[in-house]
Amino acid sequence: MRSLRLLLCCLPLIAACSPGGGPSSAVLYEGALLIVGDGAEPIGNSAFLVQGGQFAAVGRVGEIDAPFGAARVDLSGKTVMPAIVDGHVHLGYADIAAGTDTPANYSRENIVEHLERLAWYGVGAALSMGLDRRQMYGLREETIPGAALFRMAGAGIAMPDAGPGAADRRDVPYGVTTEAEARAAVQELAAAGVDIVKIWVDDRNGTVEKLTPPLYRAAIDEAHAQGLRVAAHIYYLEDATDLLRAGIDGFAHGVRDVTVDREFLNLLAERPDVFLMPNLPDSGYLTERDLLVRAETLPESAVERMREQLAARTGPVPSPFFRLQADNLLRMQDAGVRVVLGTDGDGAGWDAHEEMADMVAAGMTPADVIVASTSAAAAVAGLDDRGTVAEGMSADFIVLEANPLENIYNTRRIDAVYLRGSEVDRSGWTE
Repeated sequence: MRSLRLLLCCLPLIAACSPGGGPSSAVLYEGALLIVGDGAEPIGNSAFLVQGGQFAAVGRVGEIDAPFGAARVDLSGKTVMPAIVDGHVHLGYADIAAGTDTPANYSRENIVEHLERLAWYGVGAALSMGLDRRQMYGLREETIPGAALFRMAGAGIAMPDAGPGAADRRDVPYGVTTEAEARAAVQELAAAGVDIVKIWVDDRNGTVEKLTPPLYRAAIDEAHAQGLRVAAHIYYLEDATDLLRAGIDGFAHGVRDVTVDREFLNLLAERPDVFLMPNLPDSGYLTERDLLVRAETLPESAVERMREQLAARTGPVPSPFFRLQADNLLRMQDAGVRVVLGTDGDGAGWDAHEEMADMVAAGMTPADVIVASTSAAAAVAGLDDRGTVAEGMSADFIVLEANPLENIYNTRRIDAVYLRGSEVDRSGWTE
């Protein structure tokens, strides 16, 4: 009986010492400036309770009754924001631990390492926007401790041998030449459980054939019949305009050939749910400070190559190509498009922070960029339980040393990352 009493007395202590948010624990975090992620005013001197891997209550210090035995974490002087959601990645392009120039590696081990690296940088979920090998599909059903969630568009759809990039990727998408083939490809993707359908409508500077209007119209129509949205890789304004008429749900890149015109913007205004992942080009603002965050997880040889490229850079800053896309981004935002973070990255992790900084450099406010990188991106990825710090949502959040609403570079000043209520081990990274 004495042993039983001793065990009962220790239970609250055991609960309090459990990792944050585990199924048998409750943790109250107090004192931080809290950025909710939906565009609302931040909450000063906040308090939020994490239990069972979810936010159980959110308010201010003194407003939340924590369960008996709950642990308390003092976050005074810190800023908390939701974990980032990257709406446009392509995992497996490289074995990043060995160097970004290594051949593609689509092994489960490498993809999981990418997801863990993303988590290290505060990315809680990533939507792989096409070019997914069939052996990657099963990862969508897994929740890997300490790793970002994997969501996918599957292989995607293009003309035959017209997938992007190197030769080992050109034959990954479904290559279709008839409307029946386009519909069949969408049906197979739906059966595989994809979260969105990706199509490529770009000739890659005349090197491949673009998906034709009859084919992408059939794909869009079939996807909508299957309850799926469609995102298009585009380059030219003419294609983007016709895709809007065809019912496209979003663009995985911005218009990059000319300034968007009034006809296009009027079409956008009629479609408020259309999203844009701008994926801005190099702004030219890369500095030695930017390299510091990369050096933490890249081999020194890769960082040195970047330093050499930085030293050799010539031309205006920002570049005319960046200025064009920045202008189009702001015009589309003003027309009502939903802007969403999408890096087109390969799992390196830091690129989410670079894209966020580039979006601010383009003219967006830090507050709008944080919404684009959290709740808006989560909605596009179909993650209705992520993207905001709110009761009932998954407890995915970042603890920052400083306020990113004042300076977007502060998203890089990460003190801790929590996914599903548990702290991500950021003690080091093995190259």
